[in-house]
Amino acid sequence: MNDSPQGSVEITLATVPSLNKMFRFQWEKAQDCYVLLYPEGMIQLNGPAGEILSLVNGVRTVSCIIEAIEAKFPDAGSLSADIFEFLNDASAQGWLK
Repeated sequence: MNDSPQGSVEITLATVPSLNKMFRFQWEKAQDCYVLLYPEGMIQLNGPAGEILSLVNGVRTVSCIIEAIEAKFPDAGSLSADIFEFLNDASAQGWLK
């Protein structure tokens, strides 16, 4: 992944995103949602964000993540633009490396 001027990474189909080590991704039963835990607190993720981040493992490419999400939600049509938007936002927030 290439660093952009803002410090986030350039997301492409070939990018293999991984979670920044400052964050821990987990299902939070009390919140009934996926969350990102970090030393100063917790970020509650909406359903789509949790679905996408659940596939970010430092092995899968963005292309594989898109394929998996679209296979899980076949009636939603093409989701690649939404997934790219989220991954770029997550990168800009420092959640991904």
